[in-house]
Amino acid sequence: MFRILFILFLFVFYDVKADENYFLSLKYSKVNVRYGPGLDYPIKFVYLKKNFPVEVIDEKENFRKILDYKSNGGWVHRSQLKKNKSLIVLEEKILFNNSTKYSKPIAVVKSGRLLIIKKREKNWLKVATEDYTGWVNNENLWGY
Repeated sequence: MFRILFILFLFVFYDVKADENYFLSLKYSKVNVRYGPGLDYPIKFVYLKKNFPVEVIDEKENFRKILDYKSNGGWVHRSQLKKNKSLIVLEEKILFNNSTKYSKPIAVVKSGRLLIIKKREKNWLKVATEDYTGWVNNENLWGY
């Protein structure tokens, strides 16, 4: 009886783990994306942006199958990834001085812009881009 329960537990745990996608960021400014989970597979394309967020949708040994916000994907070695602290703006947003829409607007952030997350507060994120640091609401953002 104990063995049956243990085996059922393993199947349930495995299925839950397999269905959980999560976000990571690119660790380096040049990351090769491959057609399959190994160094023997050819390079599909190369990312050239450090901190770019990607969604991990599958794992095989030391490789992670990833997708970006445009649904481009492939396999990357796990050493090329790090804990996610970035996101992509999906639709034009206003960067505010404080975590309220009534605070002073600082800049307009265009769609596709990479933002680095500095702090989280309810429905707001303190973010940094090349020129500005400020707050955006957490709607229409990808990667966190």
